[in-house]
Parts: sequence; structure tokens; C-alpha cells
Amino acid sequence: MIILTLKDVLIAAKAGTDQWDYHPRHIWLEDYCAQISLLATQIIWTEETARAFDELENGSEIAMKESFNTIKARLNFLIERVRTDLTKDLRVKIITVITIDVHERDVVDMFVNKKI
Repeated sequence: MIILTLKDVLIAAKAGTDQWDYHPRHIWLEDYCAQISLLATQIIWTEETARAFDELENGSEIAMKESFNTIKARLNFLIERVRTDLTKDLRVKIITVITIDVHERDVVDMFVNKKI
């Protein structure tokens, strides 16, 4: 019998985010409980936003705009997914992630608009 801690599950979930190009996040969410999905998603947003700031410092003028576009695309996939036939738990999980994504989108949009 294998017993996993939440830390082990989070490590696996975060490792799975590397595959979002092949196993998209709106599908990946099914693999983990809501808390782990949300936490891994927020970790990735934080890392990607920090990376965009690093790229800006290194001269890339479009780094934050690219990050904004990625957030919008992921959000659109979730919106399309929530419009389909889902279990109650999966629907609540996706709606929660959408809510967080909208906040993240707005924060990055502010960075872009204020040229931060």
C-alpha cells in the first residue's frame, strides 16, 4: 500500500503542469483535488509572472503581454469547459479556478497597462 502525503501529491501535480501543452490544465484539473489544483495553479502563475518580470529586466518589452495572453487563453479553455456536462465537484473546482484566474488576469493586465 502506497501512502502519499499532501506534499507528495502537490509535487506530482506541479510536475504535471509541465505537460499543460499536451495535457491541458482544463483537463489536468480532473487529476487532483480542488485544493491541490488551485495551489499548483497559483504557484505556476507566480512563477510565470516572476519570469515575465525577469524577462522585462533583460530587455523583453513584450514579456508581460505574453503572460497576459497565456492567462486569457487558459481562462477561455476553463470557461468553455464549465459550459459542458460536468460533475458537481468538478464544476465547483473549475469555477473556483476561473475566479482566481480572473483576479490573476486583472493583476497582470494592470502591470501591462501601467507599464510596470
